[in-house]
Amino acid sequence: MTISPRLTVSAASLALALLAPAAQAQTAWVSNEKDNTISVIDLETMEVTDTLEVGKRPRGIIFNKDKSLLYICASDSDTVQVMDVETRKIIADLPSGEDPEQFALHPNDRFLYIANEDDALATVVDVKTGEVVKQIDVGVEPEGMAVSPDGKLAVNTSETTNMVHWIDVEKQELIDNTLVGQRPRHAEFTADGTKLWVSAEIGGTVSVIDVATRQVEHELDFHIRGMQPDRIQPVGIQITGDGKTAFVALGPSNHVAVVDTASMEVKDYLLVGRRVWHMAFTEDEKMLLTTNGISGDVSVINVPELRVEKSIKVGRFPWGIRVR
Repeated sequence: MTISPRLTVSAASLALALLAPAAQAQTAWVSNEKDNTISVIDLETMEVTDTLEVGKRPRGIIFNKDKSLLYICASDSDTVQVMDVETRKIIADLPSGEDPEQFALHPNDRFLYIANEDDALATVVDVKTGEVVKQIDVGVEPEGMAVSPDGKLAVNTSETTNMVHWIDVEKQELIDNTLVGQRPRHAEFTADGTKLWVSAEIGGTVSVIDVATRQVEHELDFHIRGMQPDRIQPVGIQITGDGKTAFVALGPSNHVAVVDTASMEVKDYLLVGRRVWHMAFTEDEKMLLTTNGISGDVSVINVPELRVEKSIKVGRFPWGIRVR
């Protein structure tokens, strides 16, 4: 499969945008996959202040290091769009492979690792040149992507193969596979890079993997009183910077699990909106924001008090979320 770059601006313009300073406003950016839009939320007023049209079925979104650019997986447009955050305009379309869903940006701010669900591939794109560096064969229906904090490993989860695929970044080659629960959706490294947490949507579990050995060392499951087990479907994961607490979005159960990582026990379940997908912390980790697909809103969790404080209406089927 050959992919040609589809840049809509010059390489020089994109390079200048990469160097642009970021504004200091505290905002949350949410992809709405049914509306083909991004909602921008002011986190002081807790209101949507802008709605931006983007490509078809936007899902995964991520900022570059200084948060001057927003990368958008426009899944049904088969591209990764690049938005200049200051002007809020799309300045480039990067090659992505077919049906990009989630991606991860290398700590060097240059290489994007993209999961191509329809092609069983992970595509590596150089965001500065707009060129495909490598396409790596992985499992069937790849979705989750993550890069280790030290930049040495990239990982992909495949929903049908039920595996985590480990990629050596220097060689851009697959080096190992780890079997996890059924339909793994999301992968999240701890801040120190020693553990990898992987959610299994249909399996109803989260696997905690030792990165050094690439072996599962703990498997979490979840039980909500009065809830049928098949409605408890883990997807998004967020882990505090100190590694002490993990939050797991439990899909159609409409709850977020709060996990004590020392004991590996669930200490609370927080009721949020309908079909909770993904989450993002504010910079100080005092708030955790969740995207709730069916109810079309974002829930605001007070992290120190483990209390849901507010619901903010956004577009239809909000999916990805990042805070700037």
